[in-house]
Amino acid sequence: MSKRTFRSRLKFVAAVAVAGAIVGPVSAHAAGAQASGAQSVRADFNGDGYADLAVAAPWGMIGGHSRAGYVSVVYGSATGLDTGHRQTISQDTVGIPGAAETDDWFGGGLSLGDLDGDGYMDLVVGASGEDVGSVQDAGTLTVVWGGKAGLSGGRVVAAGDLSNQVQPRHPAVGDFNGDGHLDVATDERLLTGPFTRTAGAAGSTSLSFDLGTDPDIHYSTDDVAAGDVDHDGITDLVALIHTNDEETPGVAYRVAYLHGTGQGLSAPVTLRQADGTEVPGGSSLGIGDVNKDGYADLVIGRPFDDHGQDSTDPALLGGQVGVVYGSANGPDTSRTTSINQNTTGVPGVSEYGDDFGRGISVADANGDGYADVAVGSPGEDLGSVASAGAVAVLRGGASGLTGSGAVSFNQDTTGVPGTAEQNDIFGSRTALIDANHDGRAELYVAAPGENTSDGAVWGFRSTSTGPTASGSVSFGPATLGAPVTDAEFGNGFAR
Repeated sequence: MSKRTFRSRLKFVAAVAVAGAIVGPVSAHAAGAQASGAQSVRADFNGDGYADLAVAAPWGMIGGHSRAGYVSVVYGSATGLDTGHRQTISQDTVGIPGAAETDDWFGGGLSLGDLDGDGYMDLVVGASGEDVGSVQDAGTLTVVWGGKAGLSGGRVVAAGDLSNQVQPRHPAVGDFNGDGHLDVATDERLLTGPFTRTAGAAGSTSLSFDLGTDPDIHYSTDDVAAGDVDHDGITDLVALIHTNDEETPGVAYRVAYLHGTGQGLSAPVTLRQADGTEVPGGSSLGIGDVNKDGYADLVIGRPFDDHGQDSTDPALLGGQVGVVYGSANGPDTSRTTSINQNTTGVPGVSEYGDDFGRGISVADANGDGYADVAVGSPGEDLGSVASAGAVAVLRGGASGLTGSGAVSFNQDTTGVPGTAEQNDIFGSRTALIDANHDGRAELYVAAPGENTSDGAVWGFRSTSTGPTASGSVSFGPATLGAPVTDAEFGNGFAR
């Protein structure tokens, strides 16, 4: 399969991985949306002080139903992720609403937050293919509740109907109106807190990232993230969107910013550079404070070579990561950084089809207080092995994101389990999470194409200099007692 074919597939799903040698405890955590570069335990579903990792497998077979989907959760411990302390959640799990059916895609969107305010993180799970009554593919969003014993029970908090589907691929959690209760944003609606286990969300209103400049132009959503960009105590919402406007392909990918206020989210505005041109969007988005100034920064992955333009800008060859820094006035488009594989200090070389910019996650991986950035390049060829994939970690610092000190790993790196194989697409998704609560986020990397699309995840422990291949581990669905065949385990991580 060619890189271009895999690129098209990656737009629809996320990634696959091989199940390598198993381990005991590993370390992990999905990146959060805090302004601080320090890693918290916000992914702690059982309240033991250690962050947990939720891994999506929306292609997984449940009860004989193909692509019904499931989510595997591995719990953190003093020694990191403990693959012996895990659970698999599907719509056939006791207490979870619905029933597993073919093409439900349960797990096709994941986020987390303490929605009911009981001190335990809850898991938000999307199922874009769920039928609601006679409405096919209406889509649902379900909250699975955290507690002392871990995740259990759930409630559907949004369900589509004939006139309004639920688009749950990019759920984002934050307090968007500053009332002290978390809210949940999807591509097309805003669920306002407080949430309760009996009633769900307190309210639901429509939400759109369409910029309204032309009623005939429709925008598709590539990714959504939440964070306090202006450090005013209210969460802001950012979306990467695009049109299929063939006449102006260079501006087809944009960044929409919705400012959080006491009255709720503002209308979306396009981020523009000083010269009036739009800040280029991408397909993957993370938010975190990479320069430790107290403002959350936007980290945009742009993996498509020039986003389909006929002539490739050398800066976009092979993909790019861009940063727009936060300020008291929101995203400051006069202060930006762009990094690719030709940037000094970044391992590798920019080549067409590398897809550098996939699977962005943001958290402090070395404990210095600056958020670092994990970025995948699942289209990376390793010698003659096409689309084997790789991942890089870029360091944050006082001057912002830099290529200096960057590290890169793939399945042929010494100490990394497994072997690079064609179409593994290692690096399709990443997560930075501090599962052992040592103040440094460990790196988790998915390769959804591993073992002919069964999928797997790799864990890299972190040191004072960042992630290291030494002592790295891998685990797949079989390790966790989850369905294996064509699961594309690692299709997403909760964040």
